[in-house]
Amino acid sequence: MAKGRGLIGILITLGFTLIFASCDSKVYYDQSRTVDEHGWLPSDTVSFDVQIDDTTRMYNCLIEVRNSVSYPYSNTFLFIGTTFPDGSVAHDTLECPLADAEGRWLGKHTGRYVDTRFRLRRGTFRFPMTGNYHFAITNGMRDSAISGLHDIGLRLEYVKTK
Repeated sequence: MAKGRGLIGILITLGFTLIFASCDSKVYYDQSRTVDEHGWLPSDTVSFDVQIDDTTRMYNCLIEVRNSVSYPYSNTFLFIGTTFPDGSVAHDTLECPLADAEGRWLGKHTGRYVDTRFRLRRGTFRFPMTGNYHFAITNGMRDSAISGLHDIGLRLEYVKTK
């Protein structure tokens, strides 16, 4: 009987450990939007709204790209417009290398999709004011419609300060 209780205790402890280990406490925001895999037009915008209430926290800002293995290029370019709570706008162009020179995917490859993360800004940063930040991401490639991209995401992670 004691053996059975010990095993149950171990299983319960293991279950709680897995639950808490799977929680990513450093993630502040993580959303993705599906784009038209058969033709993401430069006029199609993927948008994210993020409410910032603390200007003292440091963040990593990541853009997540999910492409199919049939994506015809080794990279993609994204245009990113960030509208600040006061209405001012910042524009960024982000090159996202997706495959190496031999055509091997650089991201996490699962099935027919590849997931890759890119830093929007070098290092960590603080948001300068509280309020809603609007991120608008568009296709920055020269072709009129890009096929093979599936999802575009925005991820903000808290950075531990010393």
